[in-house]
Amino acid sequence: MNDQTWMRRAIALARANLGLTGDNPSVGCVIVKDGEVVGEAATAPGGRPHAEEQALDAAAGAAAGATAYVTLEPCGERTAGHASCGERLAAAEVARVVVACADPSAFASGRGLQRLRAAGIAVDLGLLRDEAASLYADYRPYGRSPPIR
Repeated sequence: MNDQTWMRRAIALARANLGLTGDNPSVGCVIVKDGEVVGEAATAPGGRPHAEEQALDAAAGAAAGATAYVTLEPCGERTAGHASCGERLAAAEVARVVVACADPSAFASGRGLQRLRAAGIAVDLGLLRDEAASLYADYRPYGRSPPIR
């Protein structure tokens, strides 16, 4: 399987929870190591926990050295003071994060990717962006930056 296959799986996960996540976007995350899924999730109904949090919990220690496929940029800050998804991915020591769409939210908007890169994690942005962008057509985050494209 290849990057597109895994990202399409993440998109399918996110699509399944579309409209169920309150003000938060429905995000899909698939964590793959040695060609096998070790954790996957979508943003939970109501918007919490985030997809990355759940997928990392499912992967446990298997996330170290893995690749995470995420439909929307991981958050770089949290309003409640909890570790952001960017921080959690870095702490789990994933080797690479592949993101479909940048997040215009004031809590992400480059911050999530910056956290990952600062931790030495390889980041690829834009894989299947057009397919994933349809998930976020109605997403209107607080402090919105330019629209998702």
